[in-house]
Amino acid sequence: MSDNRTLGAPSNQVAGGTYILIVTQDSVGSHTLTFNSVYKFPGGADPTLTTDAGAKDVFAFVSDGTNLYGNA
Repeated sequence: MSDNRTLGAPSNQVAGGTYILIVTQDSVGSHTLTFNSVYKFPGGADPTLTTDAGAKDVFAFVSDGTNLYGNA
């Protein structure tokens, strides 16, 4: 990521499908990611990205066809 971003709702989800998202900070870091409401995380709170330059965060999701349930 080279700036703060918002992750929109994906299209064509498949119920039961699993999806992996890898987010990488650029050489500056400190960027944030906001998730669309279809992304559901434990406790109802979006995770906070690692903001170090070059840091990678990995998210795994399972779809019910409408929402993506994930963890970081």
